[in-house]
Amino acid sequence: MNVAIIGAGISGLYLATRMQELGHAVTIYEARDRIGGRIETIDFNLAGQAYAFDLGPTWFWPDSEPLMVDLIHRFDLPTLEQYATGALRLERADGIESHLVANQPTALRLRDGIRSVAMALAARLTPGTIRLKSPVSQIDVMNRRVISSGRKSQPFDEIVLALPPRLAARLSYVPALPEAVLDELEALPTWMAQQAKCLILYEKPFWCDSGWSGQAISWTGMVQEIHDASPQDGPGALFGFFRTPARERQLLTEAEIKKTVLAQLVRLFGEQARQSIGWLYKDWSTDSWTATRADAAPLVDFPAYHAINLGVEHVAISLIGTETDPSHGGHLEGALRSVERYLKKRGAEK
Repeated sequence: MNVAIIGAGISGLYLATRMQELGHAVTIYEARDRIGGRIETIDFNLAGQAYAFDLGPTWFWPDSEPLMVDLIHRFDLPTLEQYATGALRLERADGIESHLVANQPTALRLRDGIRSVAMALAARLTPGTIRLKSPVSQIDVMNRRVISSGRKSQPFDEIVLALPPRLAARLSYVPALPEAVLDELEALPTWMAQQAKCLILYEKPFWCDSGWSGQAISWTGMVQEIHDASPQDGPGALFGFFRTPARERQLLTEAEIKKTVLAQLVRLFGEQARQSIGWLYKDWSTDSWTATRADAAPLVDFPAYHAINLGVEHVAISLIGTETDPSHGGHLEGALRSVERYLKKRGAEK
């Protein structure tokens, strides 16, 4: 069997490895010049040592995410437990409070960043499987071909869209997808597409000296949620998710955003927060291979993610990805679960 996979995020890479292990031929078309999709890990060099920081997904939860645990064990990837010792800082309009938070579920990070999962999966694929800088514009459903960079592929037995539903809706299909299916695809928000993430580095995690965990929640500042992102040995680091909506962020320069975030961190953690030694910023709402115009609207509730059937005329095409998993949508585990669901369904049909 010959399978085309559109997208080299974790769901596309995981499906490709599973399919090749089963003896099938696979071609991955990836629009970006790198693998990973919304996995983006950046290195920061300090005193000759490189430290990895994630600007996309950061954690997995071993008590409730068995597929991620199995994958990490399979590839023997070193992990770090998320630091949560000490008090959380809570910022309200009338001031800042400290609170001890009990019984938080164990969250793990990867020492070399989440990209190490993507790299480990890609390393197990047959050379030439992944075609970078190969955006797909159209799918010829009748002949089971994809059109990438203006070129029509050879026929495939199956085509799998490892894409957020809204990006899948932007593709051209011959014949066209039913309007009801397009509406369903458009209705599912892309996880992280509304968000931006910043990372601020310091010579050491100074907040620990004050009995703070580095975790903070703000109902008034630009950044709504903050966590410790420090490596086990090395500099201190804090990362934050933004409260300011995408449209408002895009009216500001990155320098203005940095200045505002640092002022907020000073309020939360004291004057030492002003002495940063590094800054990283990623606005996912401006990433054309992640977000659509519809994703500019901030989420008000957690989306009700679910699998989508593309219709009887498009039976040779399937959609996978974290947005299609009802129990772990938005998590890396959801992306892996979507692959296992596809394989189970495919096995039942063959």
